[in-house]
Amino acid sequence: MNALMCFKALSDSTRIRIYNVLLRWELSVNELVGLMDMGQSRISRHLKILTDAGLLTCRRNGVWAFYSAVREGWATSFSEAVSSLFRDDALLQDDLRRAALTVDERSARTRQFFNAIAPRWDVLKSDIMGAFDINAAILEQGEDVDKAADLGCGTGELLVSLAGRARRVIGVDSSPMMLEEARKRFSGQGIAADLRLGELEHLPLKDDEVDLAVISLALHHLSEPVLALCEARRILRDGGRLIVAEFDRHDNEMLRHTYGDRWLGFPREDMDRWIREAGFTMVHLASHALGRSLVINIFTCTTS
Repeated sequence: MNALMCFKALSDSTRIRIYNVLLRWELSVNELVGLMDMGQSRISRHLKILTDAGLLTCRRNGVWAFYSAVREGWATSFSEAVSSLFRDDALLQDDLRRAALTVDERSARTRQFFNAIAPRWDVLKSDIMGAFDINAAILEQGEDVDKAADLGCGTGELLVSLAGRARRVIGVDSSPMMLEEARKRFSGQGIAADLRLGELEHLPLKDDEVDLAVISLALHHLSEPVLALCEARRILRDGGRLIVAEFDRHDNEMLRHTYGDRWLGFPREDMDRWIREAGFTMVHLASHALGRSLVINIFTCTTS
């Protein structure tokens, strides 16, 4: 009986606290350990009980494990029913505030990482790409447009190519130092680009502002990639096009340590689902094998 399993799982105050937080965010075991100020074995035991009851799901990515609340089927109705009991509890609301700080700190560490490596980014990226020209592969799927945006533009290498296909180009990145490197690149080539500081999950662009948006090897750095896809849909006009280049699922932990990757790529089925959830229709997929057992998938999507 689902109800009996669920209420037994939530018959402990710590498990209620964990479940309440994971209704909002996906967190790693280590993040939950810090948030709850408890030992890892204790947290892992509580997570197992909640997972066995069908309330949580565990996503394993390399050696890391991330937990979140199940948001489909009967578990959705259950979470909606019990979450109303959590709203006026001071401790549970304090947990949410501290969890939000944990997520913000995670984003801040990512920005600091990319600020530090910005001057070396092009070299580091070429070490992974080898002879593969990812920008050319992306532009094969594009077309001439009035306004294009590179979301997660880094040092602006792709923007240079986009400038030949669009009357106006916009680059967005969360790292000030990456944008500074992009400005240096453009000043040397006489290219006018609108560079904007911002997060991909909260883009500094207006609704329906662009005709083409590109997200190249950026989603795997984000906590919630689907939010970036939803934002891309918001800024694209009807009939606009989104091109996403991303690693397929892999187990190369070196990318996490050297390049700050949060996700070790994405399975095709996850990308397909997120693209649909964001309001896109996929019209083309191209896969390119690199070295080190890495594969890059390039998804071409239209607004639907």
